[in-house]
Amino acid sequence: MQTVTVSEQGQVVIPIDVHKQLGITTDTQLNLIIENSGLRIEIKHRTQPTHLEEGYGLLVCKQPGERHLSEFDVAQAMKEAQ
Repeated sequence: MQTVTVSEQGQVVIPIDVHKQLGITTDTQLNLIIENSGLRIEIKHRTQPTHLEEGYGLLVCKQPGERHLSEFDVAQAMKEAQ
């Protein structure tokens, strides 16, 4: 267990060895959970960023002719799919 001190601004510095051990990096979000008279901190795991190419082929237009993404109305397609 490590002890840290809260600054006047309410900030706490997480020691570097804890950063490394838990994989905490810049912009990592932490959930603060109050339990009885204590505080539990959990790492909020983010989803991994995706790339545009990974979505290729997910949407299929069954209408004949050439189509462009700028012409596609997602809301209308979802209504038609129901």
